[in-house]
Amino acid sequence: MTNKNPGSPATPRVIRLHREDDVVIARSQLVAGTFLSEEGVKVIGLIPPGHKMAARAIESGSPVRRYGQIIGFASQPIAAGQHVHTHNLVMGDFTRDYAFSAEARETVPLESGASFNGIVRADGRVATRNYIGILTSVNCSATVARAIADRFRRDIFPLMLSDYPNVDGVVALTHGVGCAVDPEGEGLAVLQRTLGGYACHPNFASVLVIGLGCETNQISTLLATQELKVGAKLQAFTIQDTGGTTKTIERGVELIQAMLPEANRVKREPVFASHLVIGLQCGGSDGYSGISANPVLGAAVDLLVRHGGTAILSETPEIYGAEHLLTRRAVTPAVGQKLVERIHWWEQYCERNGAQMNNNPSSGNKAGGLTTVLEKSLGGISKGGSSNLVEVYEYAQPVRARGLVFMDTPGYDPISATGQVAGGANLICFTTGRGSAYGCAPSPSVKLATNTALWQRQSDDMDLNCGEVLDGTATIDELGAQLFQMLLDTASGKPSRSELHGYGQNEFVPWQLSVIT
Repeated sequence: MTNKNPGSPATPRVIRLHREDDVVIARSQLVAGTFLSEEGVKVIGLIPPGHKMAARAIESGSPVRRYGQIIGFASQPIAAGQHVHTHNLVMGDFTRDYAFSAEARETVPLESGASFNGIVRADGRVATRNYIGILTSVNCSATVARAIADRFRRDIFPLMLSDYPNVDGVVALTHGVGCAVDPEGEGLAVLQRTLGGYACHPNFASVLVIGLGCETNQISTLLATQELKVGAKLQAFTIQDTGGTTKTIERGVELIQAMLPEANRVKREPVFASHLVIGLQCGGSDGYSGISANPVLGAAVDLLVRHGGTAILSETPEIYGAEHLLTRRAVTPAVGQKLVERIHWWEQYCERNGAQMNNNPSSGNKAGGLTTVLEKSLGGISKGGSSNLVEVYEYAQPVRARGLVFMDTPGYDPISATGQVAGGANLICFTTGRGSAYGCAPSPSVKLATNTALWQRQSDDMDLNCGEVLDGTATIDELGAQLFQMLLDTASGKPSRSELHGYGQNEFVPWQLSVIT
């Protein structure tokens, strides 16, 4: 994958990831009868780009390996050269050796400290953006929250923020729950923890919290459980106490107008890269994700960790079956055991709800060449590079450790990233092979295309083309270094593609664990 001339006859038509693999990956569509001299195999049938082809004959019931790891079991005999996918590859149980901490190693810091131009808050925390946020305690106050934020949209009311160039905007982050739940249950506690994480996020200069007034998620309880205090930078009120919709909107607008001068007084200054907390996401994955974009992101993460920064790997159902590769890198057996406990929680959670862990990959993932969650997981964890796993957090818990950490979240990207931002992520990095149009206010989201065809088709939404790895025009390490610099530039204020399009407000989706009554 380092050949600099993709048009050369020497460029392999398939990608072999490990010498012990039973499958190889098609760089482009392969048609029946094509002889692949690099594998000594003739193609049987049609192999779409990014999909798997058997490199050797595989007996029914035998494990099938990619990345040198088991991705499933043959459900029927598979001939060499045949397409390997959902029609002949299925999940199955197998023993995984967790080998806690066996591969943990000392992290060697980089001498030259990388930096970006950040916003240093009064308490020393560092922001990458400077928003005013509007949070809601319940779905019932979502409409007024959006109406208040709309009054400050630069595309509709440009004069409202014309005197405040250092304010990135006013955003309303609304959700669909907050009532008809157990007031003492886990679901409400997770919602409050999520809202609390956003309320004190460094990317918010100040925040309004708006409720209806009679909801289960009472603002007073929210503030108490999250140790938040009303003041100049945090205002809270309800529609019922204020006197209805019109008066609530008017009051919200007035409060934000009062907050703007102070919010505008910030200035960016050089700070070390150690202040970066990056949430790692992959969505719309394809057969190339674990070959190009995810490893490129992993290379950037390794650089960040060596500079003292933090990366949050998440999406527990999408590391399922590959968690043993992380437990081996855990700094202590206790950290590795925390991860295993979250896996067991998910197995029980799915069993209680009559679901299966292998309801992932999605239809789009399968169309892109991914067959089982095991295969998706093995590619997904490469976003975390090769750094030690230093801590494991539950959803939306504050991330205090530095280095590579894991946060337990669902695989659905908006829910997962919401938890990461609540935990303190001031930047999101998102890989995609099928194409994503995702943003994540108040933290900028940088998107990586896994293949050049996607880059050319949807470059309007992509920030970096990792398809160059497949094309042979760049290496993983080269693009990893380029991405690391791009992250520093984005953290310094350069807008990502999703920010230019205005994404971010509708992607706030807290994890709903409660039984709704």
